[in-house]
Amino acid sequence: MKDLIVTAYFIYLPVIILLTLYVSYHLFKNSIVYMRDIFNGREDIAKATNTLFKMGFYLMNLGFGLFIMKISGNIISTQATVEALSLKIGGFSIYLGIMLLINMYFFFRGKRIARERRETAALYNQAQSLPAS
Repeated sequence: MKDLIVTAYFIYLPVIILLTLYVSYHLFKNSIVYMRDIFNGREDIAKATNTLFKMGFYLMNLGFGLFIMKISGNIISTQATVEALSLKIGGFSIYLGIMLLINMYFFFRGKRIARERRETAALYNQAQSLPAS
C-alpha cells in the first residue's frame, strides 16, 4: 500500500512540473508581444515584467501542486493508484487552465489600458496643436 502511494508521487511530481513548464513556456513566449505593447516598445521593461510574471506563475502553480500532493485513502491496487492520480492531475490541470486564463485576462486588460492611454495622449497632443481662437 505505501509503495503504491510513493509510486504515485513519483508519477505525480514530474507530471505537474512538466505541465507547469509547458504552459508557462507557451504563455510567456507569446505574452512578450503584449508586454511590448503595454510598455510602448520599451523592451527592457517588457522583458523584465514578463520574467517576473513567469516567476510568479511558477511559484503559484508549483506551490499549489505541492500543496495538494497528499494522496490519502486506500491505495491497495494499481487501479486505485491510477484513479487517485487522475483526480490529482486532473484537478491540477483545471487549476492550471484557470491560472492561464487569469494571466491572459491581465495581459488583455493591460493592452487595452495602454491603448486607451495612447489614444488619450494623441487627443491631448492634437488639441494642443490647434490654433487658439
